[in-house]
Amino acid sequence: MSGNDAREASGTPAAAVAERLRITEIFHSIQGEADAIGWRTVFVRLTGCPLRCVWCDTEYSFHGGNWHAIDDILAEVATHGAKHVCVTGGEPLAQKRCLILLRRLCDAGYEVSLETSGALDVSAVDPRVRKVMDLKAPGSGESGRNLWSNLEHLSPQDQIKIVIASREDYDWACARLVEHRLVERCMVLFSPVWGKVEPRELAEWIIADKLPVRFQLQLHKLLWNDARGK
Repeated sequence: MSGNDAREASGTPAAAVAERLRITEIFHSIQGEADAIGWRTVFVRLTGCPLRCVWCDTEYSFHGGNWHAIDDILAEVATHGAKHVCVTGGEPLAQKRCLILLRRLCDAGYEVSLETSGALDVSAVDPRVRKVMDLKAPGSGESGRNLWSNLEHLSPQDQIKIVIASREDYDWACARLVEHRLVERCMVLFSPVWGKVEPRELAEWIIADKLPVRFQLQLHKLLWNDARGK
């Protein structure tokens, strides 16, 4: 019996089998980053990431996870009664069907954000989605993976996040601000690596240089000390 025949015999449509994603966790919390900070949000964390940033705080999402039908993901999101949904990882765009999930969430009326590394193409992401896209500084160990063509696919509602682990990272970020005219594209966020750069130190650098960027701390770490599922 072929794969298609087996699906038909089981009564499961082929489309339903295809529209699945590997999920590490779905949880209800407070958004700790970007322009939706402070809003009650449902987080859908997809499994897998092709990058290995040295300061990554979600390594548990690299492997494992469980397959979920996209219809079931939407059903679980709906149980929390939140307006905001954040699709994150890992690197969510490493699973191609993430694009379907993003579209379906927008169609359902949610305010949807996507947290992405900046290493994978964002051109096909639904334009209703707020993209929060990293640019990897050298201290991440993955700056060579930045896909600079992604900048052309950002709109004013999107955000660029640069995570900073040292003064060298900060100087690199300042140079990229000028080189790529980043603040003319969208909001730019500078965030310190937890335990590597003192938040006040980064804030003082930004003030001293009069940078047109938004300083951010990860609110969830202040509230829950980076506990999983928070």
